Amino acid sequence: MANLPPTVAPREIGAVNWLGTWTLFEKEVRRFLKVWTQTIIAPTATTLLFLGIFAVAVGPTAPETGGLPFLMFMAPGLVMMAMIQNAFSNTSSSLMIAKIQGNIVDLLMPPLTPNEMLVGLVGGGLVRSLLLGLVLALIMLPIGHYDVVAPVVLIFNAVFASILLALVGIIAAIVADKFDHLAAITNFVVTPLAFLSGTFYSIHRLPDWLQIVCQINPIFYLIDGFRYGLTGHADGHLWIGVIVTLGLCAALWLVCHWMLRTGYKLKP
Repeated sequence: MANLPPTVAPREIGAVNWLGTWTLFEKEVRRFLKVWTQTIIAPTATTLLFLGIFAVAVGPTAPETGGLPFLMFMAPGLVMMAMIQNAFSNTSSSLMIAKIQGNIVDLLMPPLTPNEMLVGLVGGGLVRSLLLGLVLALIMLPIGHYDVVAPVVLIFNAVFASILLALVGIIAAIVADKFDHLAAITNFVVTPLAFLSGTFYSIHRLPDWLQIVCQINPIFYLIDGFRYGLTGHADGHLWIGVIVTLGLCAALWLVCHWMLRTGYKLKP
């Protein structure tokens, strides 16, 4: 202790480095806001393009789904799909860039515990995801004519879906050795799970065996719960979705904690 510089105080056991955690969180938020045209405007345009294509090609002739007009049914799924993809992208790109550029030490050296690092990193992905979701929801409001049916369910699914995919993004970036590996995880895991989760259709229109497959997909419950919060329609069981979501968040948090604590594929 005597060798410490006079400005550096020993850290108490159990104390939380609030300043360091906030600084990391602020850095993550500033990072994506600095390139807001790529992180907010671009995914907003892509999602609206999806909606426009379906509105023109399918909308006029599509039957009601779950008692809802087709576009009203589909729009919440598109919003949630954009949110989870960007929550994943925020944490994965941040860590991957740090690894490739060699400045990952700037994250590992400060006096931050794994939990504090996770709060900062996941918090940045959460803010980006929720900001994008709010922008999309406001733009789509005149199209869907939504009346929030269950605000608690809506907020729960928006928040924990973002946290879940932000944690997946951290794991993906740590495991990947280069951007090609990260792109493979995005293209062959995240995107297919998002597309095959009832975003564009009700799973009740599928054969029985495909309905079972869809309900194994955790993203199905995120989209289904988010849709219920906006429209009151759900294809699955909401409480199963809550249990699956919280269980996965807890499990992935522990995995991320272990990776950061041990320096798995982060330290030489």
